[in-house]
Amino acid sequence: MKLFITSAFFAMSLSASAQKIDTVFLKKLMESKPELFNAVLNHPDKNQIQILYTQVDRGAKNKPKFKSYSYNLNPHHYFYPASTVKLAAVIFALEKVNRLKSSGLTSKSTMITDSAYKGQTKVTKDTSAKNGLPSIEHYIKKILLTSDNDAFNRLFEFIGRAEINEKLKKNGLNNSRILNRLAIGDAGECAKHTNPIKFYNGDKLVYDQPAKYDPKEYTLNLTNTTMGKGYLDSTDKLINKPFSLENKNAFAINDQQKLMQKLIFPEAFAPKERYNLTPEDFKLIYTYMSKYPTESDYPKYDAKAFWPTYAKMLYYGREQNIDLDPNIRIFNKYGDSYGYIIDNSYFIDFKNGIEYFLTAVVQSNEDGIFNDNKYEYETVCYPFMKNLGKAIYEFELSRKKNKKPDLSKFKMDYRK
Repeated sequence: MKLFITSAFFAMSLSASAQKIDTVFLKKLMESKPELFNAVLNHPDKNQIQILYTQVDRGAKNKPKFKSYSYNLNPHHYFYPASTVKLAAVIFALEKVNRLKSSGLTSKSTMITDSAYKGQTKVTKDTSAKNGLPSIEHYIKKILLTSDNDAFNRLFEFIGRAEINEKLKKNGLNNSRILNRLAIGDAGECAKHTNPIKFYNGDKLVYDQPAKYDPKEYTLNLTNTTMGKGYLDSTDKLINKPFSLENKNAFAINDQQKLMQKLIFPEAFAPKERYNLTPEDFKLIYTYMSKYPTESDYPKYDAKAFWPTYAKMLYYGREQNIDLDPNIRIFNKYGDSYGYIIDNSYFIDFKNGIEYFLTAVVQSNEDGIFNDNKYEYETVCYPFMKNLGKAIYEFELSRKKNKKPDLSKFKMDYRK
């Protein structure tokens, strides 16, 4: 028999724990929909689920107030964050540009990347840009639209590994680190070296950044960094021992959502805690976080490879050929690798005045072998993310608010 729990029950459970993160509500919500969630609830440790849901209520002058609910949240229990780290790089790259603005550097300046260490590669052009040239701004567009790996790697090289990790700590993201580039086997000494880069405005050199080396190790108190029963090595040979992610990037769920909250609502934080971003920077990030790949001309994407909801795991899963709700926009950064699906999102329904943060991770690797590209994304992970997003949205539809939010600052012009 299906269990039905009314929104009134949920409302009571919410108000009962107003002063701390509620760890019961999400479990009850999922248990009320066994046909959607029993498969993962029956073995949550196996699927490595962590969820953080934060309600947003508006007070005087539209100021946001947050109330959070978690499920299995543990910042020390490791999961591979994949591309979710890219949002931090987007923010920190723009902050560095603003710090160097007296040199004439802007996010639109032409960025020419050289090489100075083994494994490094050069970039002198970008055919996906309107002017055919690479820039911080264009890399950001590619990261936020389709999670381009090379674009992240170029921002990683520009910011520098040491500065990235200093900024994580400065922003109170204490259970996270970003150690390496993505999708090129970057590790060890190679990851500690970053490329020399030159920036130009037209033919004028405005900033010359030499190659850098970061000797530091960024240790964290983590469990679950060794997993599974085997893995394929670089020659596709099966190694029959657990797979180690000991020295990889880490980005805890609570840190991901804090990064997002400070990005979406800087006014909710003390001035010294806010990012050093201009109004144009916020507009750039908001636009391309919520824009569909099919709405972009530069870069231009094949709709068969990058359909509208390609990057919108929570709420849409990864389904194609579905009708998009024109009133809904999702500002997010997702990741997928090693059987993990992660999504960090701020959700808006303009028509119904709905807004909330939802960050989640789920993994499926039935055979326990890593690097074999055999993960249950289609049957376990995508459906879970879609069902979770829909369940939270449906609850928000029924949740009463004292004040309807003014969401006008998030209405972007996607025609540009």
